[in-house]
Amino acid sequence: MKSFTLTCFVGLFLFAGGVLAGEIREIAMTDGSTISGEVLSLSGGVYTIRSQSLGTINIEEAKVRSIRTRSGPGTSVQDQAPPTGEIRSLQERMLSDKDVVNMIQGLENDPDFRKVLEDPEMMKAVNAGDVATLMANPQFLKLLNNSKVQDIQKKVK
Repeated sequence: MKSFTLTCFVGLFLFAGGVLAGEIREIAMTDGSTISGEVLSLSGGVYTIRSQSLGTINIEEAKVRSIRTRSGPGTSVQDQAPPTGEIRSLQERMLSDKDVVNMIQGLENDPDFRKVLEDPEMMKAVNAGDVATLMANPQFLKLLNNSKVQDIQKKVK
């Protein structure tokens, strides 16, 4: 069961990293300011963000309080719901590949993954397939750059 939960988590993770790239986010800073832009990456503790008004900028992770989906006019809850068929298909592909399953099981001992998996709110979002909540969590975004996750992503595609 624990392995299935981890597989679900990694499946949502890979889906979120690929499909939701390009979405405009609201980045709340610790100084109270807010930046709107596309989160391009998080590497070495630094976010790279493309903002229409500021261009491409780098922001230290410690200066970011939260990241949330920016809802625009005409955006409904239904528009933001993840296509569960695609997620399920991705999970099935991962579970049917023994190498991928072994790679996922290897993540069980990763301290960054354990921290997120032990967070009740994150697990609630994983179980609900709530990609928006996951993408709004800086710890989750940090995992997008995990080399093991990137290896899994390459193997699954």
